[in-house]
Amino acid sequence: MTDVLVCVKRVPDSTGEVVLTADGGGVDGRYAGYTMSSHEECAVEIAVTVAADTGGSVTVLTLGGDDSVEQLRAALAVGADEAVRIDASADDYGPADVAAAIAEVVRAREGEGRPFDLVLVGNDAADTGDHQVGIRLAHLLDRPVVAGAQNAAVAVSGDRLDVRSSVSGPTEVFEVPLPAVLTVWEGGVEPRYPNISGRMKAKKARVEVLEPSGAPQGSGRLGLRVLPPPANDVEVLGEGKAGASRLVDVLRELGVVR
Repeated sequence: MTDVLVCVKRVPDSTGEVVLTADGGGVDGRYAGYTMSSHEECAVEIAVTVAADTGGSVTVLTLGGDDSVEQLRAALAVGADEAVRIDASADDYGPADVAAAIAEVVRAREGEGRPFDLVLVGNDAADTGDHQVGIRLAHLLDRPVVAGAQNAAVAVSGDRLDVRSSVSGPTEVFEVPLPAVLTVWEGGVEPRYPNISGRMKAKKARVEVLEPSGAPQGSGRLGLRVLPPPANDVEVLGEGKAGASRLVDVLRELGVVR
């Protein structure tokens, strides 16, 4: 039986145009809306699958205000069993602060005799690009970590976590003892879609609210910058029959024809 903690964050929807706040300190989601990152959607799917395969449970956790309950309920709707919200402003917390807050929850559960065997987090924060929380969390908990698992096949065999990851090139195989931490990169995992009964269950589910014990130090981030779109490199081959010979030349250069 594997009890899993999966951590999610309320982030602006980045599928459209990215707009920064007036001070450049963050991404403005007022017009695009908010969601859970694709990394974390995959992490939730892995958590639900591992728990179902082993007869365990899934607890979903977020750090944020009342509005972040929306993302908790999204995870509950697809199979998470419990939800926990650390009541704090995510904007005030840097990666080290977030890792410390999660570690505090994990240790508290251990003290209650309800340890988490596996902790899943997204590979990075979709709104700030911090690739740190999972590594910092594993260090604080003194647990092994598999970072950046993509196209991941995850299984638990006894007290061992088996991860097969294919980021680029050959498949990498990791075997680490439990308890452990896994950071998940989007891709290769198809998040399930909530059904009506799942949505109704999530709507009624209780969300446990915890208070953080210490003041955050912040990220130290000076600001964010949106890079300009790449320049388009377009060559006009010609019009009508006049461009046919040039088109053949280009296809030969690309190796499409000989």
